[in-house]
Amino acid sequence: MAKIVVALGGNALGKSPEEQLKLVKHTATSLVGLVSAGHKVVISHGNGPQVGAINLGMNYAAEHGQTAAFPFPECGAMSQGYIGYHLQQSLQNELHKQWLQKNVVSVITQVEVNPTDTAFQNPSKPVGAFYSKEAAQQIEHDKGYVFKEDAGRGYRQVVPSPQPKSIIELNSINDLIEAGNLVIAGGGGGVPVIKTDDGLKGVPAVIDKDRTSALLADNIGADQLIILTAVDEVYVNYGKSNQKAVRDLTVAEAKKYIDEGQFAPGSMLPKIEACLDFVSANEHRKALITSLDHLDDALAGKVGTVLSKQGALVKE
Repeated sequence: MAKIVVALGGNALGKSPEEQLKLVKHTATSLVGLVSAGHKVVISHGNGPQVGAINLGMNYAAEHGQTAAFPFPECGAMSQGYIGYHLQQSLQNELHKQWLQKNVVSVITQVEVNPTDTAFQNPSKPVGAFYSKEAAQQIEHDKGYVFKEDAGRGYRQVVPSPQPKSIIELNSINDLIEAGNLVIAGGGGGVPVIKTDDGLKGVPAVIDKDRTSALLADNIGADQLIILTAVDEVYVNYGKSNQKAVRDLTVAEAKKYIDEGQFAPGSMLPKIEACLDFVSANEHRKALITSLDHLDDALAGKVGTVLSKQGALVKE
């Protein structure tokens, strides 16, 4: 038995509500398989495409007099609810199919950040859809958004991505886990908030969900961190003729590859860094990076990249 945090990538959840629901239904089977094996499972998820779409839609409606403008933190909270709803429904249906009695709950999660974090002066977190260079330049001109090229896949809007300091709802999340619930928390990296003299206040940013997932996994004493993304394994020389999959990574090897610039910022780099944060604190911890579609194969050791100091991943 292990305590496992599973982080679903926002890009791996599809480009529409219909595609997302289809994908999470498949993933629910694997996640419930972990539950049925006796593991305590906590689920987090990204929201880059989703929060970008919500923010763009809300801004468009506001600009055309259809609704009030919605600040970015509120859009992040909306994405937590929307994705959490799909995950809850899919997990509940799969638990019912397997005759398992377990409640599923999503926690709208706030995560404290530092108001002086340098990320606020250097937007880097991709959100929303991919655009051509020409289309991105036009939106930059029209709306003042910042766009950057994203790992050879096109241009995306980027927003500040400060480091997570603490999880505001941590005690509630722990209580729900210990009561036997299947918990969804830290969605989209959490709604970023700062502490002021008047209390908590949301700020316009997107915290990297992998960083928050690693912090959550550390705070609840998890044994494993599983990051599900759009690729089956981690690659070096990605997109080049000498591209190579890496199945096992030590902390030292991962740091070496980071120094070589092998992992793209805003893409694989934060995933590797989050795994390093998690496993470096305890030699018995393991982290796994693989695709949403091949979690079962990864748990069986057929695909995926395991980052650890020693030992093998606990399997289902």
